[in-house]
Amino acid sequence: MVQYTSARLDASFAALSDATRRGVLERLGRADASITDLAEKFQMTLTGMKKHVGVLEQAGLVTTEKVGRVRTCKLGRHRLQAVTAWIDRYRQLWDSRFDELDEVVEELKRKEKVDGREKRG
Repeated sequence: MVQYTSARLDASFAALSDATRRGVLERLGRADASITDLAEKFQMTLTGMKKHVGVLEQAGLVTTEKVGRVRTCKLGRHRLQAVTAWIDRYRQLWDSRFDELDEVVEELKRKEKVDGREKRG
């Protein structure tokens, strides 16, 4: 299970590392689109867009359906749930660490004020 989740997460981050693929996800968030429509919007060849869509599809972020000669793309079932959960875990960890660091800094400031008063007095 961990390996599957890890592989899915790796594939998702790899897919998201490209600006065009992020743009495709943003576009599909508004409405389904054919590969031809996406290729035109991003000013690229059909072959290039098929490769981008393939990467997104392997990551589970996009699904495609062929009806006749048209392949329609839509957001995948998994969307960004695994990525969001991973980021959220680390955000909570870092938030906690920064809260602890804030407490240390505040304590040092209090000590500095007290020490400053003792030297003047």
